[in-house]
Amino acid sequence: MQIISIKQFDLLLEGKMTPAVSGKYFEAVNPSNGVVMARLADADILDAEIAVNGARLAFDHGRWPQMTVAERSEYLLKIGKLIREHAKELAELECLGGGKTIKHATFIDVPTCAETFEHYGNMPGCLSCETIKVHSPVLSQIEREPVGVVVAIIPWNYPLIMTAWKIAPALLAGNTVILKTSHWASASIMYLAQLIASVGLPKGVCNIITSNQNGIGKHLVGHADVNMISFTGSTQTGQQVMAEASKT
Repeated sequence: MQIISIKQFDLLLEGKMTPAVSGKYFEAVNPSNGVVMARLADADILDAEIAVNGARLAFDHGRWPQMTVAERSEYLLKIGKLIREHAKELAELECLGGGKTIKHATFIDVPTCAETFEHYGNMPGCLSCETIKVHSPVLSQIEREPVGVVVAIIPWNYPLIMTAWKIAPALLAGNTVILKTSHWASASIMYLAQLIASVGLPKGVCNIITSNQNGIGKHLVGHADVNMISFTGSTQTGQQVMAEASKT
């Protein structure tokens, strides 16, 4: 498979696609032939700060956490619908960016990504308040609340699927999210970011950044305004993530 032209992707920050503050981009290379297939915005610490500040503001003062679960689920269903409508483009980028076969990307990665958003979009009742029967003259209830700003970090091997696994449940629960992709395979995710930007999520609710620079993940993980880390990757890096996150 050959891509006709080199695509360029910006960051998803504060509800819109925007270049990195530095204006820099890095090249994404098709691992099957070494050919440049996309240019991706190269986020640095300033961009990470914009993401965190936007997500913090959206959670603390925005309407997203106060929406009903059913209202938030509507956005997830819209995203799932757009994924299916743009399946061909997503599959091509997943194939070219990560070295998958087009068959695998078409029949596994893209459908699973859509199904994940649809799955969580179709289960708004899962976070309902529960009354627990106790042998005392008291009212005992379980009420589930969002934790706040969630930073999600993923590896290169299942970009679209892992993005959905991280983002969909966090958003449904009322959290705001910052996803940091692997610089090895980000093109399909940033195309998905464009789709997410088009559904009208409140400003700062979902942020997706790419970077070819060291230290961005560490900065996000150790940030005092981040409430939760969702990490998938190597054991060694996971240990570093836990150590850095424990400081705050």
